[in-house]
Amino acid sequence: MALRFLGTTSDDGDCPTLYEIEGTDQILVQGERETDPTHLARLWDVKESESFVRVPRNLLSRYAPQSDAPELQPFASISSLFRDFRHTAWRLETRRGYASDRTSPKWARFLAGEDIAGEPDNSWRESVRAQTALGKRFERVRVVDQPLSQGQEFLLASAPSNIAAGEDIRHLTRVQTQQLRLPDDDFWLFDSKVLARFAFDDDDTTLGVYVTEDPAEVLSACQARDTAWHHAVRTEEFARRVRSTV
Repeated sequence: MALRFLGTTSDDGDCPTLYEIEGTDQILVQGERETDPTHLARLWDVKESESFVRVPRNLLSRYAPQSDAPELQPFASISSLFRDFRHTAWRLETRRGYASDRTSPKWARFLAGEDIAGEPDNSWRESVRAQTALGKRFERVRVVDQPLSQGQEFLLASAPSNIAAGEDIRHLTRVQTQQLRLPDDDFWLFDSKVLARFAFDDDDTTLGVYVTEDPAEVLSACQARDTAWHHAVRTEEFARRVRSTV
């Protein structure tokens, strides 16, 4: 089962850190092993397979989930959130590619070398135009590799039509995300209140989303958003940088 990074109070990449074991209600804790014999002697009902670690209290108060693990639900179940949010719909994209892109009509045209930057509006872009006309914001940070994967090249080539509809799309390198200790999971964050985290299979197909308003999980997503947004580069500038290296 995959581990999902929840948060750390370490500044240098060492412990302590919390992880979620996806698909379960269990949390994995990384910390310094407890070796004090007087402490170990006071522990009850210790199995031979168990060990104990020390972590600071604020690690748990800041990042430990405070509600039951959410259940996986279809992506379509959150369609109303894209209409009913009041201020900001914010997305972090971390995959090297998405199966939904590879099955879209634009993919074949992209592979054939056609210009896909000026696509006409579809239902998504029409919705973005309607919501941004009300003063709401659609924002994304796309994590990219160096060099870009084919899927990332496709998204960069097709971004102008989404930007023209009202989205603000920015880019951040994967090296930067690792240095900044950002999570590696995709999610939508609505109004800094509702978090919808994607689940994918190994072929980049969306399996569904985990939706939660758990304060610790939402806070972690807000911190990731603020950090990523501060360091990310607007699409136009990022595209110029890519062209200059080709």
